[in-house]
Amino acid sequence: MPADRSPRRGLSRRAVLTWVALLCAVAVLLAAARAGRSEPVGDRTVGEVTRVGVAAGDPVPAYLRAAADELARLTDAGGPATGTYALVSFAAYLTPQRVAATLGGTPVSAVVARVPLPGRQTEIVRIAALRVPQDVVAGMGEVAARKDGEAADYRARAAAPAASADAELRRLYDTGARVAAEEAAAYRSACACVYAAVIRATSDELRGLAARPGVRAVDPAPEVTRLDRTVFTPPLPEQRDVARPPADGGLAPATPAGSAPAVGDSSEAAPTVSVSSPGSGGPAPGETPPSTVPTSPDAAGGGSAGAFR
Repeated sequence: MPADRSPRRGLSRRAVLTWVALLCAVAVLLAAARAGRSEPVGDRTVGEVTRVGVAAGDPVPAYLRAAADELARLTDAGGPATGTYALVSFAAYLTPQRVAATLGGTPVSAVVARVPLPGRQTEIVRIAALRVPQDVVAGMGEVAARKDGEAADYRARAAAPAASADAELRRLYDTGARVAAEEAAAYRSACACVYAAVIRATSDELRGLAARPGVRAVDPAPEVTRLDRTVFTPPLPEQRDVARPPADGGLAPATPAGSAPAVGDSSEAAPTVSVSSPGSGGPAPGETPPSTVPTSPDAAGGGSAGAFR
């Protein structure tokens, strides 16, 4: 009997070893296939920018209604305990002190400002501000220093030989210098220039803020998790119909004889050729100024960095 069992045990052992080898080979093949399909793991959000606010050319009343509807539906279920980011648009340009009073202690991340010079396009700046009004005032001081430099640069370009030989080019540089100097003086005095703020609060706090005097709209942005990858474009207080750059009569070409002068408010398209900011790649003396608008919702100011929503 023992002689009969030995061959069967040997056969069983060889079968088991064969199956183990086959399973190992299959496992190796599957692992190789998965390795061939795998991709490097990285930050999939790199290069993505979220935009919050009213887009250029869109109707402002429709934006205000959409923001109000979203705010009414907003809940904190499943959201961060610290609340939701939101873009607050003001009904008027406010001083840093008035911003603090209007927001009533709501946590702030940044403010958006521009100097509302009549008939002039001025740069839109964002100022990082965790403490209001202190950080806003300090940020305005930094913008004022930068504007002083821009004014000096424009004056130097106006005095260059190329501008001296071109009356229109010199006029544009002279106008740029005057506007930059006026912006510097306004920011240095902590002007009524702030027209929006980026805040973070709970849904109930946001709805309460929307009912405060001086608040035009509260646009919640629950999709925002990183401010450095977000661009905020609030409507200007004077924009009532369509979001367009302010008209700038100071940089408009001379009106031909017999033609009506260009007129308009901040809701009309700018009809002019303007000089770009010298600090952001403006034309060198002798070059033709580009037909672009100096107002830029993505321009940084007051120490802020990166894209700002």
